[in-house]
Amino acid sequence: MLLQFSAAELGQLIVARAGSVHSPLTEQLMSKHFETKRRAASSGDVASWNNSIPVVVRALLDCGLDEVEVQVEVDLPHTNSAVDLVLCGQRPDTGTDSYLAVELKQVRHATVDPRCPVAVDLGFGDGKNKLHPVRQVQRYCEYMVRYLPHLRESADRLTGVALLHNARDAAVEALFDLPESDHGFLYTLDDMDRFRRVLTGRFAAASGKRAASALEEARRDPLLKVTDVARQRSVTGGGLTLLDEQYVAFDRITRHLEKTAPLTSYNVGLFYDAGAAHSSGPDPDGKRVYILRGGPGSGKSAIALELQRALGAKGREAVLASGSHAYTETLREIMLSTARRGRLSDKRSSARNLYRYFNSFADTPPDGIDVLICDEAHRMRRSSTHRWMPTELRDDNRPQATELIKAAKVPIFLLDDHQSIRPDEVGTAEYLKKVAEDSGCLVEVTDLEGTFRAGGSKRYQRWVQQLLGLGTSDPVAWRSDGRMTLTVADSPEQMERFIRERDLEGATARITAGFCWPWSNPDEKQLIDDVVIKGWHRPWNVKPEHRVPNAPTSALWSTDRRGIGQIGCVYTAQTFEYDWNGVILGPDLLFRNGKFRVERTASCDPAFRGPVDDTIVDRCVRNAYHVLLTRGVVGTVVYAVDPATHNELRRLITGTIGMQHYDGAQPKLTAEGSQLPPAYNSRHR
Repeated sequence: MLLQFSAAELGQLIVARAGSVHSPLTEQLMSKHFETKRRAASSGDVASWNNSIPVVVRALLDCGLDEVEVQVEVDLPHTNSAVDLVLCGQRPDTGTDSYLAVELKQVRHATVDPRCPVAVDLGFGDGKNKLHPVRQVQRYCEYMVRYLPHLRESADRLTGVALLHNARDAAVEALFDLPESDHGFLYTLDDMDRFRRVLTGRFAAASGKRAASALEEARRDPLLKVTDVARQRSVTGGGLTLLDEQYVAFDRITRHLEKTAPLTSYNVGLFYDAGAAHSSGPDPDGKRVYILRGGPGSGKSAIALELQRALGAKGREAVLASGSHAYTETLREIMLSTARRGRLSDKRSSARNLYRYFNSFADTPPDGIDVLICDEAHRMRRSSTHRWMPTELRDDNRPQATELIKAAKVPIFLLDDHQSIRPDEVGTAEYLKKVAEDSGCLVEVTDLEGTFRAGGSKRYQRWVQQLLGLGTSDPVAWRSDGRMTLTVADSPEQMERFIRERDLEGATARITAGFCWPWSNPDEKQLIDDVVIKGWHRPWNVKPEHRVPNAPTSALWSTDRRGIGQIGCVYTAQTFEYDWNGVILGPDLLFRNGKFRVERTASCDPAFRGPVDDTIVDRCVRNAYHVLLTRGVVGTVVYAVDPATHNELRRLITGTIGMQHYDGAQPKLTAEGSQLPPAYNSRHR
């Protein structure tokens, strides 16, 4: 949240001083925005603060609601999204806490995409469709209710509105076709009297400070991780609450499935009422391929799992494929855990059919699968040929992507251009788009801009890419935005103690490292302490082909609590996330002359043996650390083996680990200068 004032206080701040372009409120918000985000506010934000907030403030004052508290730019827990305004007060009938989320739009005209009624052109002139304002505020409200228990204490505690205060009904008529709900109503300039009635119906002429404090201090439920979602998909409301461009992408795909019902074996009305369904029939333009590109934590796997869940809820199946052993085997294991007595064999067979590897479609008949969701598509290989493949199916010249596109009526690829970590992994949006177009397909590429990791810190994502030299500027010092804790450990021992204490508090926590130490087979069912740094030594996670007592398999290292006893590698950490993330930078990444360089000879990754070009090794090592550094939901602790590199990290990162006392208890290691987010205070497992 940027600022909070009562309506009466805001009434004094929304009038511009003589000779000033901006109101005092806007000037305060611009200053607060720069202070917290370390960058200037966009022109759109400034215009909204200057022109849109006063409309709501005057409406409150006209209704005699001077003491209602107004919170500006309220962050959604764990994300980089924010609600424009949250009004806080007391219900006129019961006196209980009452809240109204308000999304402000300055648009005067709007048109709806004929292919997708939740994708709209709001006249911004950037050529990009946005999520329908009503659906946007509905999803924001649903998300707030999911993660803020205080809002769940009463069914009508929170409602939402989209206010298009410059638009006439006739100019945005198409927007009214989307059904409204208690979490989302649409009001225009023609509806201001109705909007005022909403205000008087929601709020009494009494102080809203108690309600505002209760919301600000409310406990936040921890972020649902990929594995949590996979486990809860059969539970009512167990799916994820997709936001903004996530939801647009999801809706576009599901509507395409409905439109091409005979082609994909779906009945008209699969996702929507039959009366509102598009006319059925194959897509006249040919096969359509969807590519969803986003950075770490942008919701790629969330969309993949939600698509599969939505189809399953309608009695349909979609295959989810990946190039990640850990991800695929974890999803299979979760499905097996739901098997009833005597049905384990059937459930195992279903799990293997629903969750597959990219290289398992060489013999699939054309269009043999209705919907193929390819998550982690950056792990796409050049070809599917592998050592166990029958001779008659081998074809080193046939791209793996071609096999996947051919196998499905509706292929969907989700990827991050900076997460391919092996020399033969070629999955980028550009590459997949070309392969699909060469196959005669239409291609839609959607960029997912949000983030549900690192406390919703977009700044942290940009900082990591700058640090590693991934297509951006040189490394810069980390400046906290209050969302993500980043700190440096003085030794691996200190890092381990810190991470283990977070685990004992009930948070998920892991340590990973660059692949700079050998990875031995277990000795008589005992793991070997391969990762050795001075006097400290720990084992890698279990190899995929082995089983070791009292240690999780490699596929479950990120999700099994026993995984905290081993050091994870990039192959077991990719896709997953945990609250606290310890990362050891090995000698394969050295900071010299103001930037990182890759030291190939220090890598122990067998993928780099043989005639692999140095530029490919450089890309893979940087991408591997990009993966490792972006697993943390709450905080990340780093340590570099190379002294010069560690000194540079100390220069770039101000956060340190220190000893503090809590309530007279024994001192414990904490990240100094950073208060733990409320969601991650001690909690029961």
